[in-house]
Amino acid sequence: MNLVIMEMDNYTNTLHIGRKIERIRRLRGMTQSDLGDILGVTKQAVSKMEQTEQMEDGKIKQIAEALGVTEEGLKKFSEETVLYYTNNFYENSNATATNIGTVSSIENLNHFSMEQAIKLFEELIRIEREKFDSLKKEKE
Repeated sequence: MNLVIMEMDNYTNTLHIGRKIERIRRLRGMTQSDLGDILGVTKQAVSKMEQTEQMEDGKIKQIAEALGVTEEGLKKFSEETVLYYTNNFYENSNATATNIGTVSSIENLNHFSMEQAIKLFEELIRIEREKFDSLKKEKE
């Protein structure tokens, strides 16, 4: 019995890590083949990974790096959080559907730190550069 408990210490205690991997992969616009290429495995191995409920922490760290997220971000990922931050970012950009006016009440202040915003935009720029370089290589 103690052996089983000790083995489980190497596994993350998250709800279905495979589904989180799949959602982040899809949000990043990656196919199973893309992720497999980065990890050095087949798309079938990625598919199996995405069906796995628990995974060793070392493997999670490797996958998180391949997905361009932190290990903590992968473990704690939830679509609700993504939607919250996406909506919060949009609402706090002072954009309106009708462009009649802006929302400027204290409740709508952005909760992102400047460092978080810079990191997000740097990551977006890096992704776009990779896409550009990839397309440029294809044309050559």
